[in-house]
Amino acid sequence: MLGGQPVERHGIVTSQFEFLRHLRDHPGSRVADLAAEFAVGIGATSKGVDRLEKQGWVVRQPNPSDRRSSLLALTDEGLQLVDAAEGTFAERLAELIGGTLDGPLMSTVAQTLSQLRSALERDQIGMPTG
Repeated sequence: MLGGQPVERHGIVTSQFEFLRHLRDHPGSRVADLAAEFAVGIGATSKGVDRLEKQGWVVRQPNPSDRRSSLLALTDEGLQLVDAAEGTFAERLAELIGGTLDGPLMSTVAQTLSQLRSALERDQIGMPTG
């Protein structure tokens, strides 16, 4: 992530930061939801969640609508961690972009990337296989 891995200052690696950020922004996600979001296999995603749980940043809760899966939730410590790491990430991103992209251009770039992602997902390019 962004040259020098700024989130590592917080004791996490980029993939952990991304998982934590997704769980913060999408409460009640399942391991399968994370796997689909990041195009990673379910086994690898589950192991990643196991590590987050071991650190005390995530808890698995029973899924009332499907006993075979668990819902994932951030602990208070996990929420504090992802918020702090996101601040570091935003600072580094601002340093890198600087005055390169103004507001309207940044919006256009974001919209273009969103459309590209939608097309890739529609055509199942880069999706996990298992």
